[in-house]
Amino acid sequence: METARPEIYFVMGVSASGKTTLGKALAAKLGLGFFDGDDYHLPENIAKMAAGQPLNDHDRKGWLQGLNALAREHLQTGAVIGCSALKESYREWLSEGLGEAVTWVVLTGSFEQIRQRIENRKGHFMPPALLRSQFDTLEVPAYGIHLPVTLSVAEMLQQIGEAASGCRTLP
Repeated sequence: METARPEIYFVMGVSASGKTTLGKALAAKLGLGFFDGDDYHLPENIAKMAAGQPLNDHDRKGWLQGLNALAREHLQTGAVIGCSALKESYREWLSEGLGEAVTWVVLTGSFEQIRQRIENRKGHFMPPALLRSQFDTLEVPAYGIHLPVTLSVAEMLQQIGEAASGCRTLP
């Protein structure tokens, strides 16, 4: 697919909001690579979360800077990266040096909606007990494409296409 400029899409939200599901679908639709931020966590961070301890800013900084380096590597070709990006400072670390190439896709839902989803998820290191800490940390940006988690993936892709039509048209 021809594009006017490469784009880095960050799909963000709390754990179990659907970042991976939407990110993979968006990447497939755009013909871009998808990278799940969870795959780039340091082993000690995964162990900490699995033990029920929330990560702090220090724990997250190196991980987020690594994801920024990944985004920079794909700046010429574009990419979709799923990452919680809970705070504005985290989004600043993620987007450093990327200029206008970044589009934020913000998955939104109530604590109860996401709690039900995380309790039904199997085989993930993030325990449901840490969900409250993610909501407490979350600083929802005023910018970006905001999508309720209650939408289907097809509806989300349609809304992203409509919102990003000035940058990239989804087929």
